[in-house]
Amino acid sequence: MTDATVAGGPGLLERLAAGPVICAEGYLFEIERRGYLSAGAYVPEAVLDHPEVVAQLHRDFLHAGSDVMLAFTYYAHREKLRAAQEGDALVAGNVCNSNIFVDGDAESARTVRAMFDEQVAWAVDEGVDFIVAETISFLGEALLALDAIKAAGQPAVINLAVHRDPNTRDGSSLAEAAKRLEDAGADVVGLNCARGPASMLPLLGPIREAVSCHVAALPVAYRTSADEPTFQSLSDPGCGCLPDGRPFPTALDPFTVNRYEIEEFTREAQALGVNYLGVCCGAGPHHIRAVAEALGRRPTASKYSPDMTTHAFYGTSEKVPSKYKAFSKHL
Repeated sequence: MTDATVAGGPGLLERLAAGPVICAEGYLFEIERRGYLSAGAYVPEAVLDHPEVVAQLHRDFLHAGSDVMLAFTYYAHREKLRAAQEGDALVAGNVCNSNIFVDGDAESARTVRAMFDEQVAWAVDEGVDFIVAETISFLGEALLALDAIKAAGQPAVINLAVHRDPNTRDGSSLAEAAKRLEDAGADVVGLNCARGPASMLPLLGPIREAVSCHVAALPVAYRTSADEPTFQSLSDPGCGCLPDGRPFPTALDPFTVNRYEIEEFTREAQALGVNYLGVCCGAGPHHIRAVAEALGRRPTASKYSPDMTTHAFYGTSEKVPSKYKAFSKHL
């Protein structure tokens, strides 16, 4: 199967065959931090109220090295399509967990499938290159999303989100779920959201071993652990000034991973055979640049990667005045 873009360039599968593909996510969190979105309901009204902000964030991620412009609000918004055309990025439509799916309930399955059909149709009408179904915890719901995507003739990336229990909410192991999704036609299967780099990495090996298709990994940009494997489960870091006593979702700042942690995760995930890579909630453009540089790339933003050789206090270059070098010993 080939999947050349509408513009005639290489599509998702062709790019994956040639090497890793980078997808920037996390638009909700970043736009909320920028002051154009309200945490809580997280209805992304910024698409309507501030389309220029949404377009600029996509430009920032493109500048940082993302190969994919992922639709914000689960359909391919025209502002995003224009931003993608400024570079060589693919445009991905987006569907996600419905929050109304009930395992074993036929009526909820019909309702959710109708929602997915409608959302996928919007994306296809906008000319997307492929569809991402993400942050889905039920295998049954993921299969509904996949069926809607394939019925529309689109390449499908299916990303599951797992929480404390490292299985789907309807009881499948990740290896079993990945294999069933591949057998049902998924082009890429993997994980996104919920877990940070440290608690997502151990789950990737079994998925890679279970499937022959491409594998995805897009952790949240927060420092999770075996004891607190998701960013929703993180506890008070000691500041004592948290709403409702929990960091999620508006007091996660102390847990944010740095660019070097993202670089390390990217290298380790790629070594496992993961080749659809990125960062989900909490991601900033510098995280995406870190993914690109870990893969040996130099996106446009790498022109501004850190260069401490000329730093006033820490630099080693002869251009740094000796008085500053002397002062640095006291820092």
